[in-house]
Amino acid sequence: MPKLTHFDKMGRAQMVDVSKKAATVREAIVHGSISMQPATFENILSGKVSKGDVFAVARVAGIMAAKRTGDLIPMCHPLNLSHVEVHFIPIEKESRIDVEASVKIKAQTGVEMEGFVAVATACLTIYDMCKAIDRGMVISNIHLVKKSGGKSGTYLAKRVRGV
Repeated sequence: MPKLTHFDKMGRAQMVDVSKKAATVREAIVHGSISMQPATFENILSGKVSKGDVFAVARVAGIMAAKRTGDLIPMCHPLNLSHVEVHFIPIEKESRIDVEASVKIKAQTGVEMEGFVAVATACLTIYDMCKAIDRGMVISNIHLVKKSGGKSGTYLAKRVRGV
């Protein structure tokens, strides 16, 4: 089993020292979903949500959140990200919106957490903008799809449960 690097020899939490690692191009792709009532889904797609353009606001929220991950997750390094994209894939037959974040950097540490925070925040923003019409929305299946770069190489997820 790999060693947990966020703990020192005494078992205390620590930030990992990455100063000796090589800066390489690192990328992470994270997916998640938000399910809702068909009427809510239709209101989003037709631009009839009173708070505004749901996708535009959620995209900006996801990008901003990725950039602030080091402020939210205690042991994450604050990173100067090279690129963040947030995409939405409407799945009409299930009244679901799939969210994908792609995050990239040339650095000494990976960007998986930034991808997770981007997807979670984009989903939460959709919920916030639509909660007046549908409090039963469900955010689910947030997972790492791919990571590349660094010493551990490329990770590609197998099929995720529930997807």
